[in-house]
Amino acid sequence: MKTCYEKTSVEWHHATSREDARIIAGLANEVWTEHYVPLIGADQVVYMLERFQSSEQIYLDISENGMHYLWLSTNNKPVAYMAWQEKPAGNCFLSKLYVLKSHRGLGLARMMMKELIAVCQKNKYLKIWLTVNKGNSKSIEAYKKMMFSIRDMVVTDIGGGFVMDDFIMERML
Repeated sequence: MKTCYEKTSVEWHHATSREDARIIAGLANEVWTEHYVPLIGADQVVYMLERFQSSEQIYLDISENGMHYLWLSTNNKPVAYMAWQEKPAGNCFLSKLYVLKSHRGLGLARMMMKELIAVCQKNKYLKIWLTVNKGNSKSIEAYKKMMFSIRDMVVTDIGGGFVMDDFIMERML
């Protein structure tokens, strides 16, 4: 039987180092391979992992591109991560929020979202927005439970012959 986590039973790590980036890239590889191959295919998953979720790109995002990463561990095992970035007009873009399959449904995503909301409120952001694959119904429903709503649709050419076909979801603060 799965047990819900309390904030105190989870270790929180604000990513700042190459080692953090390596850990997050490992999480990304596991989550994306399991979750996204059925949605977008293995070729696009490999392309996106190499282009957007490699340890080098993650470290560049942290050190030079203004992206904030937070990863969680339980019993010294990395289990989840998220990334966000301030955008113009006081908006926060939630770029990534991923949890290992073995740890989904235990409240980790909700805990990370609460942390992000606290950061956004402290910085007086007006809203949090994100993009989510239109076929990713479980994530869409999870975001709706966290008070996000679908505001638009977007198809983004990401190179390599691939596109992201997403909903734009937002939550006002």
